[in-house]
Amino acid sequence: MVRAVWNDVVLAESDATVVVESNHYFPADSLVQQHFEPSDTHSVCGWKGTASYYTVIVGEERNPDAAWFYPEPKPEAENIKGHVAFWKGVTVE
Repeated sequence: MVRAVWNDVVLAESDATVVVESNHYFPADSLVQQHFEPSDTHSVCGWKGTASYYTVIVGEERNPDAAWFYPEPKPEAENIKGHVAFWKGVTVE
């Protein structure tokens, strides 16, 4: 089982992650929804498409744009549609 943890709180847990470029992408339904707030941030990857972000929230602490996903990935990255990955201090173990 793979877990995403920040500030000692489990944000997501799944045995069905997809690994792309050393990042575990968790199925969206494995996220603990109360810890996620949509962000207005977007970025573009040449082969995956346009990413959207979530701010991670644990208690009073906020980690802006610490999770990302591709709502409409390019065909080469279709396997990560509906999945979310982490960075910015979120530990994947």
